[in-house]
Amino acid sequence: MIFELDDLDARFPPAELAEEDGLLAVGGDLTAQRLMNAYHNGIFPWYSDDSPILWYSPHERFVLFPEKIRISKSMRQTLRSGKFRVTTDTAFEKVIKSCAAKERKDQDGTWITKEMQEAYIRLHQIGIAHSVEVWQEDQLVGGLYGISSGKAFCGESMFSHVSNASKIALIWLCHTNLYELIDCQIYSEHLATLGAEILSRDLFLPYVKP
Repeated sequence: MIFELDDLDARFPPAELAEEDGLLAVGGDLTAQRLMNAYHNGIFPWYSDDSPILWYSPHERFVLFPEKIRISKSMRQTLRSGKFRVTTDTAFEKVIKSCAAKERKDQDGTWITKEMQEAYIRLHQIGIAHSVEVWQEDQLVGGLYGISSGKAFCGESMFSHVSNASKIALIWLCHTNLYELIDCQIYSEHLATLGAEILSRDLFLPYVKP
């Protein structure tokens, strides 16, 4: 059953009622209150410009425990090289726009719509959404952004303009010790090589509760 959300009520139905593909609800809006209610309950928006807002809560999540991140020997050498500089929350808008513009294999267009960008920029302005930026000299060459929810960082997207830049952002985030878990949402081979693993929704939810 897919639930239709009330524009005047920012609450969500229980995440365990999601469809097999994770789809739980449709409609609503992207206000800060609704988005935070979503993330605290293991739900996130994922849709395109030509569809209403769709809300998902997969039965299994792809997550990374920071202490389990795998760093290859060559990656360690890159980190020590001094070629890159890492910052946080200094260029959020540039990061989210770069993620939206990045061409991805087997993907037509972007799910990071203009509406989504504006909503997450608002969340950043109130200290809920965060970015990690990777610079080469004065050029932004990679980064990621996401939401801080409970003990977890709910990653939304990452990008690289040069090799390894997004990996550097993720490794840096893991080494901050700010989070017990990084939510990667759905499986990707790239993140699996870094140590991400499948976690059931029941085990995942306590990490994102406020």
